[in-house]
Amino acid sequence: MRSAAALEPVAERAPVTTSTAILGLGSFLPETVVGNLPIAERLGIDEAWILKRTGIRSRRHATPDLRLSDLAIEAGRAAVEDSGVDPAELDSVLVATTSADEITPNAAPYVATALGAGRAVAMDIGAACTAFVTALSVGAAQIESGRARTVLVIGADVLSRFVDYDDKRTAALFGDGAGAVVLGADGEGSIGPFVFGSDATLAEAIIARREDGVLHMDGHATFNAAVAALTQSTRDACERAGVPVSDVDLFVFHQANGRITRAVAERLELPDERVADYVADMGNTSAASIPLALAAARAEDRLHAGDTVVVAAVGAGFTWGASVLQWGTA
Repeated sequence: MRSAAALEPVAERAPVTTSTAILGLGSFLPETVVGNLPIAERLGIDEAWILKRTGIRSRRHATPDLRLSDLAIEAGRAAVEDSGVDPAELDSVLVATTSADEITPNAAPYVATALGAGRAVAMDIGAACTAFVTALSVGAAQIESGRARTVLVIGADVLSRFVDYDDKRTAALFGDGAGAVVLGADGEGSIGPFVFGSDATLAEAIIARREDGVLHMDGHATFNAAVAALTQSTRDACERAGVPVSDVDLFVFHQANGRITRAVAERLELPDERVADYVADMGNTSAASIPLALAAARAEDRLHAGDTVVVAAVGAGFTWGASVLQWGTA
């Protein structure tokens, strides 16, 4: 029997006040560029049809010798160098992906080992195209709870290897790439609250079954669900963060296709200069699309210290999530 003292209530812990900032940003794209013409010729359609339907002109494809983990390592290394953090001091390495090289092990241990982060927690985060936002929330939670000081979050996918190139609904959509951020405690900038949701009644709209291992998509259902989820999650994230939509400097939505991005921007009444739209020359890179878009925006001088940035994604499952960031010096 426990003593009376053991039954006394435990004093409440002081609330955690550590904030999370993005300390570094990196990206990696394979060298091979695939335009619309060879895809269109195989499908027996005009390449202009692909551009009109998707907003995509070209995409990068990984060559057979490149592993998913290779892309993740390159993006991770670039982000770590950008942050100035010693990789040996990383407490966690999170790889957001749907396309790891093996069923097991995950990609993250390969990445951590290659970067010299052998003492870090190493795990993959699987939430399809929402996975980077999901991993961002996991990394921020580790820091804000005091369990970590620095976290590497990588979004990487090679979905070109899981496409049926005789299916015009998906053949032209997907590209390969990786993007990464380093998160740290109490740096400049911050990551605000997250909103998430899921609805498995829409699971059949985007699915890859083990039997054939390729992506199948109901384009109409996906378009409607994606536009609705991105629009509402953006509004919800801004409301939770106490930031009016009109005060956001840059909206970085999952780069699914140009029509979805334009439809969301129209619903939210956003001017073009405040919306990141880089799908034209990258395609849908799934979990990599948001960090790749952040890197592209920074390269074009569209992302600056002090900017308020919304990141929002939607993916198979269906899953969706969003957050409001205050950009630091990364």
